[in-house]
Amino acid sequence: MKYDFDKIVDRTGNHAAKYDERMRVFGTDDVIPLWIADMDFMTAQPIIDALKARAGEGIWGYTSRPTSYFEAIRGWQMRRNGWEPDVKLMSYALGVVQSLSAIVYNFTAPGEAVLFLTPVYPEFYDVVEAWDRPVLESVMREKDGKWYVDYTDLDEKLKKAKLFIFCSPHNPMGIVWSAEEIKHIGEMCADHGVLMVSDEIHSDLVFWGKKYVNAVTVSPKVAANTITCISGTKTFNLAGLQASAVVFPTLEMKEKFDGFWRKMDIHRNNAFSVTAMEAAFRYGDEWLDQLLPYLEGNFLFIKDYCEKYIPKIKPNVPDATYLVWLDCRELGMSREELCDFMIHRAKLGLNDGGNFCRGLTGYMRLNAACPRSVLEKAMEQLKDAVDSL
Repeated sequence: MKYDFDKIVDRTGNHAAKYDERMRVFGTDDVIPLWIADMDFMTAQPIIDALKARAGEGIWGYTSRPTSYFEAIRGWQMRRNGWEPDVKLMSYALGVVQSLSAIVYNFTAPGEAVLFLTPVYPEFYDVVEAWDRPVLESVMREKDGKWYVDYTDLDEKLKKAKLFIFCSPHNPMGIVWSAEEIKHIGEMCADHGVLMVSDEIHSDLVFWGKKYVNAVTVSPKVAANTITCISGTKTFNLAGLQASAVVFPTLEMKEKFDGFWRKMDIHRNNAFSVTAMEAAFRYGDEWLDQLLPYLEGNFLFIKDYCEKYIPKIKPNVPDATYLVWLDCRELGMSREELCDFMIHRAKLGLNDGGNFCRGLTGYMRLNAACPRSVLEKAMEQLKDAVDSL
């Protein structure tokens, strides 16, 4: 079927955090919400149909997870990415962030440091510091709008770390790491005796003919030292259903992870996430294949608009995710001034770049997964705000 991503869906009545939490996050409801990472698009019709059928059953008691659930995930990875994960090494979890939190707790001890490349998804800080583990940052270097790993710094930081969390593809930079880059980073971790956790939640949202590479496929050495976190929630806009999968290198590590959740009596999907995830991974290809070029068009629109009308703001064009990193340094504002400017002058609800790397100033993150007309209005408001300075 043909999907219409230009359609405006009113989300103000469905308890959408992206809209309902504007007052708490920005201090006002009068902003276009382009922050939290979910999409303003309806999901694939086969998923909707499957959930309607499940709702129609009228009984949603304790729900078992069929063997077909993990087989659907395996089939998707084989079909889309050429990776054949072993279903016997897969675990269910509520989400990738919850998985990272549990991994930090179970595979490090208090006082042992956890390392990641920054700027990065802010929840990486949260899940480490929540368990009283110190954070180590290896700050990437920027040149002409591109961000690169400082391998010398990474090597030094790995000497002090117990665990390395790798964001692949990268949020917020939209980097699709090459097999060579992943192998280099992964083998550095193995050589230092540092366990690597690869957060691959954005692995299906890859553009411009780029190829996502699963970390465990680059070398046996990396595979033996890497835990992989995946989910369909970002891909198919299902974050509210809370389901993900974790693939372990050994049964012993899987059992340790599963035991953690058993202690909290969390070992089943909810009644609807079982249905939604299996439908997504079996029948979601057509929807995703139409979504990706639409998002590419959104990225190019933002780039072209800024070049023509707001040259002081320089957006990147991501190779993955649906998140655009805005370089606003030429506005000459402090972190606080820039946030205030975006909220009260441009009336945009964006993510503060300083939350992605401590001490960083002059950047914002914009969620471009919305109808083009919404972005047009947002860019017009941003232009008017900059023109008024």
